Amino acid sequence: MRKLLMALIAMFFMAGLVIAAEVIVVSYDKDKKELKVKEGDAEKVYKVTDKTKFTITDKDGNAKEAKYENFEKRVTSKFAASGKMKIDIKTDKENITEAKWKGVKGKK
Repeated sequence: MRKLLMALIAMFFMAGLVIAAEVIVVSYDKDKKELKVKEGDAEKVYKVTDKTKFTITDKDGNAKEAKYENFEKRVTSKFAASGKMKIDIKTDKENITEAKWKGVKGKK
């Protein structure tokens, strides 16, 4: 019984280290690789690392892996500067471990 209890405590502790949230992009510093976001009323700054995973979701909900260049283009666009862009991020303290956003269909 103690082993089970300790296993459950360890599982909840590890799950608490990674926090997922939908945030609004405020700005992005390319040189420092820092993303400033708004969560509720608070603004926070997170770092993008080499281990950060990027994912684009299409309108059907299918996820596709993206590159850092796609992320950078997305968060430095005019739409992001307007303060209306939302992305989902998972963080580990001050670093972003995963970033997801909905893709937009390009013009033909």
